[in-house]
Amino acid sequence: MSKKNVYIAGAGILSPLGIGLDATEKALQENRSGIAPLTVFFIQHPPPLPTAQVQNLPESTLPRTHALAIAAALQAMGDCKQAPDAVILGTTTGGILSTEQLLADKVQNPEAYRYHGLSTVAEVVAEQVHCTGKALTISTACSSGAVAISLALKMLQSGKAKRVLAGGADSLCHLTYFGFHSLQLVDPHGSRPFDKNRQGMSVGEGAALLLLTTVKPEKPLGQLLGAGLSCDAYHAAAPHPQGKGACKAMQTALDDAGLAVNDIDYISLHGTGTPDNDRAEAKAVRDLFPLPPALSSIKGATGHGLAAAGAIEAVVAAICIEKGFLPGNTGYREAAPELHLSPLVQAASRSSSAVLSNSFGFGGNNGCLVIGRSDTFAAHQPVTQNTPLTILGSSCITGAGNREASMNSLMQAKPMNGMLGLDDISKNLPTKKIRRLKRFSRLTLSLAAAAYATSGLEQPPQSVFMGTGWGALSETYDFLKKLRDTEEQFPSPIDFVGSVHNSAAGQVAIMFGATAANITASGGDYSFEQALLAAETMLDDTSAPAFVLGADEGHAQFSSLFDLSIQAGTALSDGGGGFCLCRKAIPGKVQVQIPFYQSGTAPGVLDALTEALGGADRLRNEIGLILVGIPASSLKTGEQQLKDFLSRTALSVPVLHYREVTGEFASASAVAAVMAVHLLETGELPPSVAPAAKGLTPLADTKILVLALGKTITAMEFGIQ
Repeated sequence: MSKKNVYIAGAGILSPLGIGLDATEKALQENRSGIAPLTVFFIQHPPPLPTAQVQNLPESTLPRTHALAIAAALQAMGDCKQAPDAVILGTTTGGILSTEQLLADKVQNPEAYRYHGLSTVAEVVAEQVHCTGKALTISTACSSGAVAISLALKMLQSGKAKRVLAGGADSLCHLTYFGFHSLQLVDPHGSRPFDKNRQGMSVGEGAALLLLTTVKPEKPLGQLLGAGLSCDAYHAAAPHPQGKGACKAMQTALDDAGLAVNDIDYISLHGTGTPDNDRAEAKAVRDLFPLPPALSSIKGATGHGLAAAGAIEAVVAAICIEKGFLPGNTGYREAAPELHLSPLVQAASRSSSAVLSNSFGFGGNNGCLVIGRSDTFAAHQPVTQNTPLTILGSSCITGAGNREASMNSLMQAKPMNGMLGLDDISKNLPTKKIRRLKRFSRLTLSLAAAAYATSGLEQPPQSVFMGTGWGALSETYDFLKKLRDTEEQFPSPIDFVGSVHNSAAGQVAIMFGATAANITASGGDYSFEQALLAAETMLDDTSAPAFVLGADEGHAQFSSLFDLSIQAGTALSDGGGGFCLCRKAIPGKVQVQIPFYQSGTAPGVLDALTEALGGADRLRNEIGLILVGIPASSLKTGEQQLKDFLSRTALSVPVLHYREVTGEFASASAVAAVMAVHLLETGELPPSVAPAAKGLTPLADTKILVLALGKTITAMEFGIQ
């Protein structure tokens, strides 16, 4: 079977250059820059640094990132009457600009923070475009938008969807403005990518989304031909000095598109303007392209839109192909001899058939896209995802301890809630490598190390798929607190680097040398399911083994503000679970799949769930246990959904409410997944549900269904080959 062609049916863009495709094209043709002194929020010690801000953003009661994303989504949808099957959005800031003001005002009402979470941006976009399917959130720092588009491409090519709205959005905020400044990565004169005198980036904002479809539209804007992901596995913030990860991502994107280097007419460079990033990217380009084609970075015009950057540049690539011009490298004046690159100085009228667009982010997260003129290149490579995902090793951490201690608690009907001490979490980790790491990264690293230790693999997994609802709360809190306590004079660079949601997955890659795809999903209470879904979508039959991890930390100040399932004053719980898995059938091993992920408010959602699971008869014949997770914030809704599902399927198997065991935290479903593996491997039922299993088929001969209910409904299914 050949890959399906993926067309760009619509595009929306808001950047410091303007709002919409026409305004963007005009500004690029004129080589204008949107970089100017900060005005989005007040700072205590002027003058403000140059930033890149979106002007004339429509007024909204929602946080700024959400407003940017919605405006871009409505542009991309245009006159399309059919809702997309999925929304995949990259973001790093979510609602934090509003959160910063709420914290400054000392607001203690959790309802006021309901849009803080990264997942809420994709959710409000999905609501606006009437999408009741998957609403997925990708957070891989500055490559988030490109990674979101890459995931959409694979979803479409494999037949999992026909229409996907994908891209990225981020707003300016204190965290990013002061964070990048603390790293001394901001050019006080404005970004000058690849210039001899470049001194850094200009922090920016924006949003861009592509409506992608396998059904050829009447007037496609272009075609998404391929994507390549990699990880430097080198440093939390700095790129590999030889550009190895960047080169690998570009080569993978070309291979995915079935193109050679001489098929590329233009390279849209990541080009932030920082000395190290530009040097590494230049080295990577020269290594891959003996005679580089025309190339430039537009960040001297747009600034660095962070999660939006890759999506903005993908939309610009489509504009350039359609309009027959290439943008200039705004801000570039004098060649840097050591780079051996000659970017376009001014916009040039030039036809191009294929564009390579680069996006690189903290943690060494690299994403490259190939965008081409419609129907110029044939999609040819087969999609092979015929074998299941098989679990090779697993781990978990709960308040009860590691996997062994947690499963002992389960089998003794004891709770696992609470928070394990930091020293206990770190027992299996090298002391020297984690001394600067806080709770979230240590949780994740410990899970990865334990899963690998039980996998039987001789070499570590090469991909990392991470799910987290809230990310590094400790670093975020500590950064903002120090910023406030020092009156914005001494922000912590270490806490800033650690605050990004993908920081922990980046640390896993560094520790294990994992240089393939590195994707962090942040879908609130359904984050682990999103990570597993990403792995199921991205891994093919030739892929090396991968980590799939889910973790969240409890935080005394932030958890009860941000997570509506956690009541103020109650004991916090946290932890997570992890797998080493591969796409290979291995007799005697537990297999996992995620056959269902949909909005809990979708019409007929429980009928769709039943159908996706093979129908009521199949469920009654094959399912031996259901593990159910209902977040406390959705308890009434979830309980009704469970009652209706059991009624319509006539299922009478034991049901275990796993959040009653694990406590309330976003990645509790990752622990439930490890529970399912343990129960299948031992063939025993927990004593709390064993009486309900009398007369039923032994557990080891059945499958376990892990259901998450509430505002979203997901299903993970586990069984032994």
